[in-house]
Amino acid sequence: MSAEYNFREVEQKWRQFWDENQTYKTEIDHSKPKYYVLDMFPYPSGAGLHVGHPLGYIASDIVSRYRRLKGFNVLHPMGFDSFGLPAEQYAIQTGQHPAITTEDNIATYIRQLKQIGFSYDWSREVRTSDPKFYKWTQWIFMQLFNHYYDKDANRALSIDSLVERFAESGNTTVKAVCDEETPVFTAEDWNNMSGHQQQEMLLKYRLTFPDESVVNWCPGLGTVLANDEVKDGVSERGGFPVEQKKMKQWSMRITAYADRLIDGLNEVDWSDAIKEQQRNWIGRSQGASVRFKVDRSTVSEEAPEFIEVFTTRVDTIYGVSFMVIAPEHDYVPYLTTEAQKEEVEAYVNWAKSRSELDRMSEVKRVSGAFTGSYVINPFNDEKVPIYLADYVLAGYGTGAVMGVPSGDQRDWNFATHFNLPIIPILDAQKEIETQADNTKEGKYINSGIINGMEYKEATATLVQSLEERGIGKGKTQFRLRNAVFSRQRYWGEPVPVYFKDGLPYLIEESELPLELPSIDKYLPTETGEPPLGRAEGWKYKGEYEYELSTMPGWAGSSWYWYRYMDAHNEEAMASKEAIDYWQAVDLYIGGSEHATGHLLYSRFWNKFLKDIGLVNEEEFAKKLINQGMIQGRSNFVYRLKEVNTKTNTVNSTNIFFSYGYVEKYKKNELSVVDIANIYSGYIKNNSNLENEAIDEKLNHLIEQGHVVFDFTPLHVDVNIVSNEILDIAAFKAWRSDFAEAEFILEGDKYVCGVEVEKMSKSKYNVVNPDVLVDRVGADTLRLYEMFLGPLEQAKPWNTNGIDGSFRFIKKVWRLFYDEQGNWKVKDEKATKEELKVLHTAIKKVEDDLERYSFNTVVSSLMICVNDLGSLKCSKKEILEQLVILMSSYTPHLSEELWSLLGHEAGTVSKASFPKFEPSYLVESSFEYPISINGKVRTNIAFPVDLASSEIEAGVLANEVVQKWIEGKTPKKVIVVPKRIVNVVL
Repeated sequence: MSAEYNFREVEQKWRQFWDENQTYKTEIDHSKPKYYVLDMFPYPSGAGLHVGHPLGYIASDIVSRYRRLKGFNVLHPMGFDSFGLPAEQYAIQTGQHPAITTEDNIATYIRQLKQIGFSYDWSREVRTSDPKFYKWTQWIFMQLFNHYYDKDANRALSIDSLVERFAESGNTTVKAVCDEETPVFTAEDWNNMSGHQQQEMLLKYRLTFPDESVVNWCPGLGTVLANDEVKDGVSERGGFPVEQKKMKQWSMRITAYADRLIDGLNEVDWSDAIKEQQRNWIGRSQGASVRFKVDRSTVSEEAPEFIEVFTTRVDTIYGVSFMVIAPEHDYVPYLTTEAQKEEVEAYVNWAKSRSELDRMSEVKRVSGAFTGSYVINPFNDEKVPIYLADYVLAGYGTGAVMGVPSGDQRDWNFATHFNLPIIPILDAQKEIETQADNTKEGKYINSGIINGMEYKEATATLVQSLEERGIGKGKTQFRLRNAVFSRQRYWGEPVPVYFKDGLPYLIEESELPLELPSIDKYLPTETGEPPLGRAEGWKYKGEYEYELSTMPGWAGSSWYWYRYMDAHNEEAMASKEAIDYWQAVDLYIGGSEHATGHLLYSRFWNKFLKDIGLVNEEEFAKKLINQGMIQGRSNFVYRLKEVNTKTNTVNSTNIFFSYGYVEKYKKNELSVVDIANIYSGYIKNNSNLENEAIDEKLNHLIEQGHVVFDFTPLHVDVNIVSNEILDIAAFKAWRSDFAEAEFILEGDKYVCGVEVEKMSKSKYNVVNPDVLVDRVGADTLRLYEMFLGPLEQAKPWNTNGIDGSFRFIKKVWRLFYDEQGNWKVKDEKATKEELKVLHTAIKKVEDDLERYSFNTVVSSLMICVNDLGSLKCSKKEILEQLVILMSSYTPHLSEELWSLLGHEAGTVSKASFPKFEPSYLVESSFEYPISINGKVRTNIAFPVDLASSEIEAGVLANEVVQKWIEGKTPKKVIVVPKRIVNVVL
């Protein structure tokens, strides 16, 4: 065996072994406790993995391997969220079916994941675009369609049971989540309805239903986008403009679960930040609904009689000086006067271009338009002007809010901008002429029936008045809205629905999966229908139109963890036995960007599946860790440009100055003349012009003040930079426009600049893990990514630092082999010092892994290996336990050493985690510093259980101490046990 560790050979050997022997295949085993570790499965993009992607995967793999060592039966699967826009966009551009692109991308991902040594059970791999998988996504959709939410039962019940109740007593006794405008009807009314009318009524109750809603419509992509797919008014994918548009969409009645979604957050071990994001998104608030009568004097006949608002501060109603409605509100055309029509239409069109997120987060800019109409305040009969403003959304609440500028800063800004009254309502409000004061303290003024009251009494009085007069009521409201469940694209799950007489009906369960049909191209039809409208003859039973939209990207990811439990079951999404055994995910690792998307929708679907008796757990993931982002470390080269201020022209050269010159120039440590001299000196050596002509030309321009120099920083591929030194030959070969580039060096090197930025292809700072695995090995990559810092924190990537982890791997190898490549492990009894080093590491590694402190484990292992090296430890008793300790982080190296130690090949994962023995850390002696008149003169070791008097005697008898006390009798000797001995002369 070589003295040097051959990581390529070893890692390839064990990857092949694990594959061939299915080492990590998992079965139900009731003799062991279960532990389910899950990564948020990736979308397989064409770019493959960069070094930032495996961070969470490495952490989850370490936990999986550690839990196996602790005796758990670990389920650790991997799959792919394989429906998505990128593959469809590629299909639009090339005509290649998205399935082909997706298959190729998945193959790349699997190769990369396997080479990093993850202990996934690949026999359970799932893909959301596989009909065998999305059959069950469609099946869950059908269950949602066939259920409603009963408030009394506080869970979903069968729609058939609702039909029976309607037939017996109408809906007068039914407390269910339904559409706001659902009419009251008797049993007789129900029974007199036609079948068509009954189905229409049931749509107002079903947990999924077609609905007209305001959506983010992206014409460039031809589809509706979720809020998290829109950034600054354009699509995240492609940068196409996005507008607000009303469309017929499938919706999920997630609002039925709002209370349970908030309350359930108390039951899970998730970060406070994620919980707070979800609480804010759901937005539970107590308040009152109030109906303001519309002043009929300026509105059309079609205008509503009332506009209803919800407010959490009904106590401020006497301070209302305006009302705001959403620009996309249905009432806008009927409330707009002829005089205001042009202004209102312009504002409505402008608001369409803004995403909901932009509209809700904008606080500095004030915008709006007066409709010309008014409502009447129901408590003081004052006329209140109606405005449009984009900070109000039609889909949230009633799409209208009352403006109280003295108590709300956004309202204050609006009132100030439009010169509207700011009415004080509490005697404790201060300085409302400069800002709003939302206090609830003090007594009410200018407030009619609540004048002189305090907050609690005033609120109760107003709610009672609203209810007695029939113009409002106390109410709990949620910010959460029903979830849009449609995308106008091809590459997604078909919705298992056909339409008959304009109403949706489910296909038969036996007809699942409803597979995607073939189409000629992946664009909307010429008449504006989604791409599925291109499918020839695609009709249910050859007669009825299918739903042409597909499901959104979050459909398959809202239940996929259950499919891993029983991935090949053709009769159910997973068997009862598998669900009963694996239950919930014990540890879920993924990005925090999914807080109000995937993580919320998954909790919703899980609660529904529990309601209908399919699963046991109210929450799908007990613990969630959000890994921080690994940021890119960008490198820059600096191209010189001449700026002629006289002619206002810029001449970009093909000459690149090393970073040191650029920095000095920025700091004025180099002048324009200095740069000119360096530049001209270079030109002299590389030009056919006479030197004098060059000098005269440049100096004349500089003296006249017409030429200044600047540098254009350009991103350079980080893979051709090492320790900030540019590989010049590689740079010239990288891009054809740099083939003739010339360089002003520092000494004999070109030094690049550095910045920490998001890792992306456009910045050329993507580091491919394939390159690093080939250069230093997967175990080194795993160690280094964990060593960078706490898992949850963002951290910059620096390839230069990986060499330290590589040297550590080599150091471990040298504990087993000498410099000549001879095996040096011996069956000898370990010393106390060696046992102390080992058990110090065992305790630290175990404690840190239990609290998911992955980076400090690496430090502990490094200290352990260094200390064992210093002790020249080669004892099998010690090194065997070290291999197990390291196996979660360095599985390839550990498998190799484990087999070399005489164990069956591929069984290190079946070993037991070393047992910590506290006795090895107990010290038998303590080395006391001996201080004489305040100065430490020596150190003397004494047994830890020795009495103070005996320690004193031993100190005074010591030769060094006797030399310093020079025969004097100490005034006192102070012994501080296990600390210090002070001798006072």
